[in-house]
Amino acid sequence: MPRFNYRPPDFDSPALRNAPDARFEPMAADGVLPDGFFSTTNLPTYVRVKGAWRRPSAPRMDCAIVLEPRGELRVSEPRRLKQGTLVAMGEAEDGSQGIYVHAEGFLTGGRSANEFRFMSTPVSRERPVDYQQLAQLLAEEREQGGYILWVVGPALVHARAREDLVWFIEHGFVSAFLGGNAVAVHDLEGAMFGTSLGVTESGELLEGGHGLHMRAINAIRRAGSIQRAVESGLIGNGIMHALVRGGVPYVLAGSIRDDGPLPDVIPDVLAAQDAMRQHAARATFAIFIATALHAIAVGNMLPAFVDEGGDRMRPLPTICVDQEEFVVNKLRDRGTHQAYGVVTNAQDFMHVLRFYVERWEQARTSVATARRG
Repeated sequence: MPRFNYRPPDFDSPALRNAPDARFEPMAADGVLPDGFFSTTNLPTYVRVKGAWRRPSAPRMDCAIVLEPRGELRVSEPRRLKQGTLVAMGEAEDGSQGIYVHAEGFLTGGRSANEFRFMSTPVSRERPVDYQQLAQLLAEEREQGGYILWVVGPALVHARAREDLVWFIEHGFVSAFLGGNAVAVHDLEGAMFGTSLGVTESGELLEGGHGLHMRAINAIRRAGSIQRAVESGLIGNGIMHALVRGGVPYVLAGSIRDDGPLPDVIPDVLAAQDAMRQHAARATFAIFIATALHAIAVGNMLPAFVDEGGDRMRPLPTICVDQEEFVVNKLRDRGTHQAYGVVTNAQDFMHVLRFYVERWEQARTSVATARRG
C-alpha cells in the first residue's frame, strides 16, 4: 500500500523567495478580528515571519492565525482571542501577502488545488468500493499507533450494526468516539430492552415501544452517568458499554431536539465543540457514518493532512458513509476535499469492512507464523 508523501513548496522560487513578511494587526476587542484578516483553510499553510516561511500549529479551517508574544504561530477560533492579540492579515493565498496555502503537494495531476491523492474518485452509489484498501489503511493506522476518530449517527444502531462497531472498539480500531444524544440513547435502549426506537432486531414494533428510549434515558439519569450504569451492570452490552470497558473517550454533543438528554451529553454547543476539537486535533484517520451534521462539523475541525514533523505530511484519510451522495458532496463543498465517499447503508458498510479487516489480520497472522516456522 503506497504512502502519500507530501512535496513541500519550492521556497527558492522567485515568487516565494521575494515575498514580503506577513502583516499582523492587533485586535481592537475580545473576539472581534480586524477587517482584512486572513481566514484559514485546512490545507498546508505557510506564513513568512522575519524572512522565514513557517507553518502555524493546530491547522484547521475558518479560524485566524495568531502571532504569540514569543514568536510562535498558531491557529485559533476568533471567540478565544483577546484584545491586542496579533492576527495575520490578507486575503491572498499565493504568498504575495506573506501567506501561502499549498495543496499541490497532494495532487495527482495538478488539475485543481482541491484534488487530493487519497482515493480521489467521484462520489456515486454506482461506483464500487475498494473495501480491501479501506481495511488495509485502517489496519495499518492502528498498527502504527494512529488516532482513529469515529463520528457516528443513530442510523448505525437502527441498521443493526452495533455488534460490528463493538468489535472494532474491542480490537483497538477506535481511539475516540464522537456523536450526539441519539446514538447513545438508542444503543442504551438496545442494551436494556433489545430494541431501537421500539423496534426489535426482527423488525417487530413492540406495544408501547415508542417510549422505551425515554425509559432508557431515565434509567441512566438515575444511575448518574453512562459509566456508572455500565459499572453497576445495568448496561451489559453495546457501543457505550464497549467504550466504557475499553477506556475509549467519547463526546456526546447536545442539540435542541434532544430527548432527555443523557447526563453525559454536553448541552453547551461551544463546550461540546471544544471537547470534540481536542480529539479532532489528534486524528490521523477519521470515519463518519450516517450523520450529516456531525460529519460536516467534525470535517471543519480536521486539517486535511497529518503532520509527521518537519516537511513530512500525508493526507488525513477521511471516510464518509451515507445512503445519499448529498452528505459526502456537502462535506467536500465545505472544504473537506480529502473525504472519500461510500454511498451505502451503515449495516452493509460495517459488515463488509469488518470482514476485510478480519481477513487482513488473518493474513498477517499467517505470514508471521510462517516466518517463525
